[in-house]
Amino acid sequence: MDWQRNLLLAAIVAVFAVLFIRWNEFQESRRPPPGAAAQEEVYVPETPAAAPAADRQIEEAATPGNVRLVTVETDVLRVVIDTQGGDLVRAELLQYPLSQDEHADPFPMLNRTRDRIYVAQSGLIGPDATDRGGARPQFHAERDSYTLEAGGELRVPLRLLHGDVEITKEFVFRRGDYLIGIRYRLQNQGDQPWVGRMFGQIQRDRHDPVASGGFGMKPYLGAALSTTDENYKKLSFGDLDDKSFETQREGGWVAMVQHYFISAWIPPANQTNRFQLRRLGNRDLYALGFIGSEERVGPGQEGSFGADFYVGPKDQDHLEEIAPFLDLTIDYGWLWWLAKPLFAGLQLLHGLLGNWGWAIVALTVLIKLVFFPLSAASYRSMARMRKLQPEMLSLRERHGDDRQKLSQEVMALYKREKVNPMGGCLPMLIQMPVFIALYWVLSESVELRQAPWMLWITDLSVRDPYYVLPILNGISMYVLQTLQPAPPDPTQAKVMRIMPVAFSFFFVLFPAGLVLYWTVNSILSIAQQWVITKRIEAG
Repeated sequence: MDWQRNLLLAAIVAVFAVLFIRWNEFQESRRPPPGAAAQEEVYVPETPAAAPAADRQIEEAATPGNVRLVTVETDVLRVVIDTQGGDLVRAELLQYPLSQDEHADPFPMLNRTRDRIYVAQSGLIGPDATDRGGARPQFHAERDSYTLEAGGELRVPLRLLHGDVEITKEFVFRRGDYLIGIRYRLQNQGDQPWVGRMFGQIQRDRHDPVASGGFGMKPYLGAALSTTDENYKKLSFGDLDDKSFETQREGGWVAMVQHYFISAWIPPANQTNRFQLRRLGNRDLYALGFIGSEERVGPGQEGSFGADFYVGPKDQDHLEEIAPFLDLTIDYGWLWWLAKPLFAGLQLLHGLLGNWGWAIVALTVLIKLVFFPLSAASYRSMARMRKLQPEMLSLRERHGDDRQKLSQEVMALYKREKVNPMGGCLPMLIQMPVFIALYWVLSESVELRQAPWMLWITDLSVRDPYYVLPILNGISMYVLQTLQPAPPDPTQAKVMRIMPVAFSFFFVLFPAGLVLYWTVNSILSIAQQWVITKRIEAG
């Protein structure tokens, strides 16, 4: 009896069960037990050769000697370069504070401390190259610090004389850009050709100091890459614990993905690259990177080559420009085809209103208008069912002990009065994909990180700190329920009565922006249902 309500209840429970699981599914299933802090090691893949050892990787611990650090600051980045190897050992995102506190530090991406390793390494490998046997070259820097002043570009050169070859490793920074160019210039002053390959890699542990746990959302943290075989492939730390990954393809990129931010090596699109992703021994340390094509610089000649390294936010528009499919690191889930236009609509409304919260309210109104004809038909069906309540109760009194007969009589009544029993379910069922897609938009879009609405809602991407919106949503759902026909079955009626409480509990765990959407939608539904019900009762 009233099977449509059972279907609706099952759909709601299933959707929220899936969402609840997604909150915690990114927890790594095999986190190693706590132990001593990982020692940084220099992991240098050997250049491919005809010898049987071509596919080996060299893992050699290196103890920095007289390390000299060079600090580089632009309008969006503060980066520290270690002159031993020319590695990026720290990167702070100046436009993204760690918290909303007025004096909060910039968000740290790359970092090398006693407790954490997350660095971007690059170098030259091969018989004539500088990175051999695990040793890193010691470059010379002209200055200890560089700041992007006037102009749009800043170049930071590191120099080294390696035998008869003068090597310049240059870092190129641009105003407003999180993309760092790493360029090698070689002057071969000897009488033999120089042969080698460039490599770039990200080395990090699996520790995420800013991730939430428990009932908080645990987004994906791990590796990803793009090749001509696969536009986007994720490899979690657990995957790399089980098996290393290697492939050789033209172009592509390899990245370390975390909530809102990524770091990625992007080699030239027209060269063949060997991508390697693996766990380093038994340590809580992982390396992912590329080895480029062979480069050759003849005697008395000069040569140049390089790659790009991105360290910054998952800015959808910018990532699309940097490399094909890099924007797929913004993981909108299986409803990406719906999430992308929702985000585009939010962006447009934010540009008009200047506030992400009001943009969500406006988007909710627009979605309601789009679904208005369907919702109106459903609400008219529910209003007609409400008028049939006396007859439904009469049927229950006559056939209460014969559920099959009661069900037949109820369906006959629906048919006679031309009432669709599924009509009342459609609005909520159709809104579920929008609800889930908007969940991913709010969870994955860095533009909404720390975005305020008004009063106590200072960050739409996290929970309502005082639970006002979940409670208001529960009240609005209860009011909406009173305008709808009550189930004739007492058990179903009890289940429906606790739904507002259940939704309020679930919404306590969800981002405030998502609860704002659902609450505004419920309030608009109340107004629409009330008007339609009054018209039918009057007519």
